Amino acid sequence: MDSTLAAFAGIVFLAAGLVKGLSGMGLPTLSMALLGLFMPPAAAATLMVLPSLATNVSQCIGPHARALARRIWPMWLTLAAATIFSPFTGLGGAGESARFLLGVVLIVYGAWGLTRPALPDMRGHPLLAGGIAGAISGLLAASTGVFVMPLVPYLQTLRLSSGELIQALGLTFMLATLALTIRLGHSGVAMNSVATVDIAIAIGTAFAGLFVGTALRNRMQPAVFQRALYAVFCILGAVMVIRSL
Repeated sequence: MDSTLAAFAGIVFLAAGLVKGLSGMGLPTLSMALLGLFMPPAAAATLMVLPSLATNVSQCIGPHARALARRIWPMWLTLAAATIFSPFTGLGGAGESARFLLGVVLIVYGAWGLTRPALPDMRGHPLLAGGIAGAISGLLAASTGVFVMPLVPYLQTLRLSSGELIQALGLTFMLATLALTIRLGHSGVAMNSVATVDIAIAIGTAFAGLFVGTALRNRMQPAVFQRALYAVFCILGAVMVIRSL
């Protein structure tokens, strides 16, 4: 990675860390959306996994882990299995198809966030609903590097408390990132395609953004910020789809 692209990646992860600090999520999604405009999705995913893992650690810590595991394990199991063993070429192909699918996922996720449709209560169907949500999210993660759909809406159907939801997102994103890391290695996507110094820049700027975002969390209106973020995802997704055609 040349110095210009390294500087751009630093800015991207600073912004992605800021978003995660403000909202508790969004670092992999935003970083993949922006990096995917200028580099192959496989390289973007390789650069994203370590900052995502590092910034998720604190979000995994909390008093609800055991209770969440009893409720969400079917989704976790199928999410990991589908990500690692997906039969689709996905990121390993590093072609325009991966960029196109990533754009579609971003548009769907952004549209869902803007419209906020009413979600059913799925607490009584952990095996079926959780298994399906995890499998679809895993297949999309293996193909795009993004694992928010339908994972995030499904977690919201469980009617978790705010603290439970934040920890559930942290644990789930941690698992998904680990599974994606294994997938990238097994599928032949070279983890050394990104220099160590670039990864260090990504981690450092992500934590800087996370620190600033956490400090600003109580000074901003979350609803306004999140709507703007979802609109950005729609725009970036549309640009990505158009460029891949």
